[in-house]
Order: sequence, then structure tokens, then C-alpha cells
Amino acid sequence: MLRDALPEIKTLLPGPKAEAVLKRREEAVPGAIKSVYPCVISRGEGAMLEDLDGNRFLDWVGGVGVLNIGYSHPEIVEAVKEQSEKYFHGMMNIVTHEGYIELAEKMNEIVPLKSEKRKTMFANSGAEAIENAVKIAKSYTGRPNIIVFSGAFHGRTLLAVTMTAKKTYAFGIGPFPDGIYRAEFPYLYRKPVGLSDAAAVDYYMEKLQKVFEEASPAEFVAGIVVEPVQGEGGFVPAPMEWVKALRKICDEKGILLIADEVQTGFGRSGRMFVSNYWKDAGCAPDILASAKSIAGGLPLSAVTASAEIFDGVKGGIIGGTFGGNALACASALKVIEIMEREDLCSRSGEISDVCRSRFELWKDKFEEVGDVRGIGCMMGIEFVTDKQSKQPHTVLVRELVDYCVRHGLIVESAGAYSNVIRFLCPLVVTDAQLESGLAILESAIESCR
Repeated sequence: MLRDALPEIKTLLPGPKAEAVLKRREEAVPGAIKSVYPCVISRGEGAMLEDLDGNRFLDWVGGVGVLNIGYSHPEIVEAVKEQSEKYFHGMMNIVTHEGYIELAEKMNEIVPLKSEKRKTMFANSGAEAIENAVKIAKSYTGRPNIIVFSGAFHGRTLLAVTMTAKKTYAFGIGPFPDGIYRAEFPYLYRKPVGLSDAAAVDYYMEKLQKVFEEASPAEFVAGIVVEPVQGEGGFVPAPMEWVKALRKICDEKGILLIADEVQTGFGRSGRMFVSNYWKDAGCAPDILASAKSIAGGLPLSAVTASAEIFDGVKGGIIGGTFGGNALACASALKVIEIMEREDLCSRSGEISDVCRSRFELWKDKFEEVGDVRGIGCMMGIEFVTDKQSKQPHTVLVRELVDYCVRHGLIVESAGAYSNVIRFLCPLVVTDAQLESGLAILESAIESCR
């Protein structure tokens, strides 16, 4: 079975069948939707995919965090099939469908928030979830402004791309929405020289205070939006002491703390959400946005907040045609059931232990491996020209991505300088597949450095 197979490359890439489809893509699809991988998927199972020419790849990207449950889980296929035979769609503004209610109840149970009484709404994508979280925060507080961070990625809609730090995603498409202000994220690997981690937390909180002083007074800020682990920003985790300080200042100033768990959620961190760790530390968010792995590959996203916050939102501000689609809700309910039953959060921890120990060995072995970081199975390896200068080694990472795919491993870069290899492997990867992927990546580093 493909789900138990190992990487195997049978042709030059792209193979002849894949090349024909890629030529059609070039003619039919905008070039701005880029792909650097010379393969065309034919089928996928578990953590493996097979292309049209029979080449088999281990996928360490998982649709950029969408496939924590893996490709084509048979129980999810059956759940979607069963729902499809009843009805595909029922818009919640017109008729109520029970799957939406059941999934909202489940999300209210599992999402860790400051408040214990919660409600959930559904949309279609991570960017939509973020947009709705912002609208909810503004409507509830009556305040106009939002604070985001350096290194942030929140999506490609006009508001979300304004909130996103990397301006490659926003080049030439302004003017942009007003009221978005940016503070510096605590990127501890690149903190000011001479500062301890503890001192760095104070340093970055002072940077946030400057935003209140020089951009938007706190009383005009509706929410602070933060990724518990920055995705596109280079898999940089938010230090817990900084999150505690952020929670404290939000409480003091009447600001809502919004966790963007679009990529970090659903078992990736070793808990269902990184905010589970936050709640244990006494700094749970007020609003949590999730998407990606929520429905095993079907378009779905969620915003969960306290009942008080949702009840303070004016009618007509939130909702949408496809939000909480019946097929997607059926898939999401089955995804959560499988994750809980098979304890994929613990499996995430096991995978993380194996990978982190290997990555740390590489850090000692290779001058180009500057930093290894992350939470659970959301890990990044930052490559530099040398450990002293920490100069980003973008060229090396580009070569690593190319080497890996041509040897059957799909990996992706991240970070402001695209010098980080991100690890987002499906949590259903087998031990043998994991070892195979580690061997390919280590060979890539040895060959390309």
C-alpha cells in the first residue's frame, strides 16, 4: 500500500506524464501561483504521494499543514461520502444543518480560551478566519485598530495581507486598510547581541509599548493578533514568558488577545492547540482562529471566542454562503474523532523527539545549521553561511529543496529570507518513512553545502 511505502524515484523529474500536465498548467493557470516542485499528484495515502509517472514522494509539507491526518484517510472518505448522499450544502443563514452545530459544540469543548463559555463560527480559509476574528474584535470592543508583528503571515486577502509582514505578498496592490500597526516579534535566535532570553522578553515588550506611544494608543486597539509559532516567518515560537506579558497587558488595556492557530492547530504542537500550553501557563487567548488541518483537506476554518464576545457582535457582520459547508463539517468531526482516538498529539511528540535529536546533531555537525526550533511537530531548521555571522543562506536552502524532491522528499522553505526548512509532515508518517526522510535531508545537506 502507498501509505506504507518508501520514497522511490523512477524517472527524471518531471516524468513525461507530469511534464505534459505542467505544460498545460503553464498555459491555463496564472504564473503568479508558483510551484517549485516538478511533480503532478496522482494519488496520496498517509504521508506519501505518487505522481502520474509512478514516482513516490514522502511529503513533509502536507499541503502546508493541512494534512496532519494524512492523505485519504478511509474513515474520512466514508464520512464525506455518507454526508454527500444526504446533502452537500445548507447555508446557515437560511436553514440549519446539524453538522455545523455538532462541530461548533466540539470546537467549544476543545479550543482553549480564557473564557469557559464559548461559541464558534465557520468560514472557508485561514485568511477568512483571521478577517472574521478582526471584525469580531472590533465590533465587540468598539475600537478601530489591530496590532500584528514582524514576521507574521495571516493570509492573502487585502486585510490579511496588510497584517502580513513579508511585502512580497502585497507588492503593488495598495492602498491598504488603515488601523494595522506592527510591533517586533521575539525572534530569540536574532535577538540583540548580549541579551539573555529573559532580558530579550523585556526588550520586545518595550517595542510593543513604543507602538502604543507612537502608532496607536492602547485604548484604540481592539486586538493583538499573534501566531504561537510563526509559519512563513520561519517557524519562530513565541516565548511563553513573552506571551504571559502580552496577556497581562491585554488585560490591563482591555485588548483582546487573538491566537492565529491556522497552521499550529490540530495536533501539530503535541497538544490539540499551542494555546493549550498557553492556558496551562495562565495566558489563554480570547479568540482563536483555526483552519488547515481542521477538515483533512476540505476547505473549512473556524473562529472560536467567548460567548460574551460573540454576543457583542452586531448582526450581519459575520457569516457567508459556504461557511461550515456540510461535507467539510462531516470531515472535521471525523478528523477530531480520529485524532483523539489515536492520540495523534502524543504521536506528534514522538515524531518531534526523533527529528529534534537528529536536527540538533546536524547543528553540531554542520556549520550551516544555525538554529533548530519550534514546538512539537512544527519545527524549523535555519540555515546560515556561518554560525558567527548568522548570514541567511538562501541559496543553500533553495538547493536543498531541489535535491530533496529529486530524491523523493518534499520539503519547503520559510522565513523572511527563505533560509528555513520547515517540517510539517503528516502525523501518520511511519517510523520507516520518517527515517527515510531524515536520511534524504541529511544527504542533501552533505551534498549541497
